[in-house]
Amino acid sequence: MPDTTNAPAPGRDCPLCPRLVEFRETQRAKYPDWHNAPVPSFGGMDSRLMIVGLAPGLRGANCTGRPFTGDYAGDLLYDTLVKFSFATGHYDKRPDDGLQLTDCRIANAVRCVPPENKPTTAEMKACLPFLVDELAAMKNLKVVLSLGLISHNNVLKAFGLKQSFAKFTHAGVHELPNGILLVDSYHCSRYNTNTGRLTTEMFEDVFTTIRKHIA
Repeated sequence: MPDTTNAPAPGRDCPLCPRLVEFRETQRAKYPDWHNAPVPSFGGMDSRLMIVGLAPGLRGANCTGRPFTGDYAGDLLYDTLVKFSFATGHYDKRPDDGLQLTDCRIANAVRCVPPENKPTTAEMKACLPFLVDELAAMKNLKVVLSLGLISHNNVLKAFGLKQSFAKFTHAGVHELPNGILLVDSYHCSRYNTNTGRLTTEMFEDVFTTIRKHIA
């Protein structure tokens, strides 16, 4: 059984970011049945792969309470995870769909949904300690997959590294001083796939690389 113990995480009414608190309260009033709170990470703490996104989507994870669940980005991500045996079951855009992660954990650099999906520098800094603690607690960690530039930069900061240590490039592989590999991919958003910036084949190539390091 996977280790489901969690590292310290923000509480449901986390007060650290005033703008995000205000936005969260607005969404709670409009959609009282939604999650509308910091979104917890998904997957075992004993996993060798950690995937780090940017922030919950308004009608995705902010609604459902599970990372990348409820919007298009989850379609591509979870289908790919199943194909590469990092997940079992069937993704159905809801947290009770029975999907289970295998040797994989998913988190976001910012745990609360930001307006227009754009967290500020201050908000990313406020949420960074949660990512720091989570990565430190994953004792079997071998690979971190960053989805997008902002995720890439936050992962570097979480490991105490400057942005100049590794440049973000799609399918880039960077060995960190602690021996963990940082792998980059364009974010699996609808915008990136609709514009052709990221194709299914490109995304799967990234996971082919990851599987070479996690047999």
